[in-house]
Amino acid sequence: MRFLDWAVVVAYLVYVIWDGIRMTKHSGNVEGYFLANRSLPWWAVGLSVMATQLSAITLVGTTGQAYADGMRFIQFYYGLPLAMVILCITIVPFFYRAKVYTAYEFLERRFDAKTRSLTSFLFLISRGLGVGVIIAAPAVILSIVLGWSEIVTIFVIGLSTTVYTMVGGVQAVTWTDVKQMTIIFFGLFVCIIVIVSQFPEQVGLTDGLYLAGAAGKLQTVDFSFNFKEKYTFWSGTIAALFLFLSYFGCDQSQVQRFLTSKSVGEGRTSLLMSAFLKIPMQFLILLIGVLVFVFYQFAVPPTIFNPVELAKVRSDAQYKELEQKFESAHSLRQQAAMAFVENRSIENRMAYLEADAQFNDARKNAVEFVKKSTSNSTFNDVNYVFPSFVVANMPMGIVGLIIAAIFAAAMSSISAELNALATATTIDFYRRHFKKAADDKHYVFFGRVATLAWGLFACVVAMYATNLGSLIEVVNKFGSFFYGSLLGVFVLAIGVKRARARGAFFGLIFGIASVWIASTFTDIEFLWFNVVGCLVTVGAGYLISLSERPESISEV
Repeated sequence: MRFLDWAVVVAYLVYVIWDGIRMTKHSGNVEGYFLANRSLPWWAVGLSVMATQLSAITLVGTTGQAYADGMRFIQFYYGLPLAMVILCITIVPFFYRAKVYTAYEFLERRFDAKTRSLTSFLFLISRGLGVGVIIAAPAVILSIVLGWSEIVTIFVIGLSTTVYTMVGGVQAVTWTDVKQMTIIFFGLFVCIIVIVSQFPEQVGLTDGLYLAGAAGKLQTVDFSFNFKEKYTFWSGTIAALFLFLSYFGCDQSQVQRFLTSKSVGEGRTSLLMSAFLKIPMQFLILLIGVLVFVFYQFAVPPTIFNPVELAKVRSDAQYKELEQKFESAHSLRQQAAMAFVENRSIENRMAYLEADAQFNDARKNAVEFVKKSTSNSTFNDVNYVFPSFVVANMPMGIVGLIIAAIFAAAMSSISAELNALATATTIDFYRRHFKKAADDKHYVFFGRVATLAWGLFACVVAMYATNLGSLIEVVNKFGSFFYGSLLGVFVLAIGVKRARARGAFFGLIFGIASVWIASTFTDIEFLWFNVVGCLVTVGAGYLISLSERPESISEV
């Protein structure tokens, strides 16, 4: 990077950390530190809800996903608006009127302490792993830009975010999220404009989209019903619906956002804001990945996008031969693509598709060689596509802006997740089981220590996350092992009057076990784990509850 890029990035980092630290007003008491005294406006909460979900994984992993697989991933979000409407009717008023700090605190009032502790523990495990993946995404960027090892960059990113989260609590998290979302939206639009401006003179945006469509990159709806297919209309509207209901309704990182609202109505509005802005925003991010794909129809892409793995094989004679075949295949594809742009005949389209298939085969052979030569069977460089493109092709100043946007996305999610992890640790475990009668100052201090501990844990997880495949898929896979079962417990708590504590507790265990069985002994895709976990938890919990003697249930 050049001086102007460095100036943009450094200015952003200094401002965000300073701004987060200064947001310490009302953070000296428990409700102020963890819930901002339930005083935040709906629009700030709504942006924070979006920022919590919009991590650097979205900018890095989703763009790489779109480059490789097109727009199909957008189907993942089709169930989101319906999920938000359901939650606005059910979960939001329940939690807000119950005056709880965590979602799991409600379960003790409805069932018992062990159900609360188990659900909170599962949240801590799933989110702790998830934050590690969220930190790994921007570490990919910095490792390329700065030439640092990924381990160093992981700890720089993770711990710098941990600092202002420790000091300012949820109020610092929310207001920095608002500013970071502004940077992210601006960066997205600038990125699209710059990519299109670098197309060849005779190739416009429409021409590029025709090319992407011919290559199957613009498919946004797949009505095939196949449990083994990852992204279809049905997995997005049914399986992902269960995931979103659990994530936004049972995950403390999201529940804590709307609990900071001034009222039930404002909490509902904040969720609806996210519901109707998320899909258009996700469409833009996927479109960036598709436009990068179009750009590389005419410019030679790297054979391997991951520079660390590339350095291990670059001097190998066999790899050089594969690289030459790759460049020859690209030259043929480039000619076929230009011919198709000039004349969109069926013959030119078929010639382009054949050249594209040969190019993909050449790249696949190079990737397989890297896997074999480095003994890295999990090698996947999809997460390196967008950062490599930004550093190599964006003009001076824009590189710094895009990297600042990725930092913004990363830090907004990391801070929100760490704050939620610290809240659950403090309220559901430390205050509930170990120190029941301390003052607010003591609990706030412990919350800050917990924030630091989770920040370190997430950094360790991040060291192993970058080679697990598309990061946007990895984080959702982590969640899908737990979310469906957690949702099932809340369905029992709110929707099944006959449910009892023993049924909820053991139903949750059966639900988690069913997901493990489904992941180990079947080929169904991970989104459907949410459906399996929820249905088994509800079914088993209800049947176990029937075996208990009817008794009164405490009202919340």
